[in-house]
Amino acid sequence: MEIQVHAIHFTADAKLVDFIKEKVTKLELFFENITACEVYLRLGKSDDKENKISEIKLLIPGKTLIAKKQCKSFEEATDQATEALRKQVHKHKEKA
Repeated sequence: MEIQVHAIHFTADAKLVDFIKEKVTKLELFFENITACEVYLRLGKSDDKENKISEIKLLIPGKTLIAKKQCKSFEEATDQATEALRKQVHKHKEKA
């Protein structure tokens, strides 16, 4: 699986990128036909502490699964987004 991490209007440190890749790679345990994954990290416009947005696009044959979460940290947002994608992958496998 090819994983691309895009940090919009800031530079993500290596520790954050490694964390994201580790989380996304675990999705292959549930569905081995994932072709690619794109992760978009951005800061929300609000002054609220929960302004870190993680959007993950998972490309599987014939479909694109998307999850977007906003939290206090990119790690927490990524964690919640991968959990949402895990549920989507599980539903997709049941239909197939």
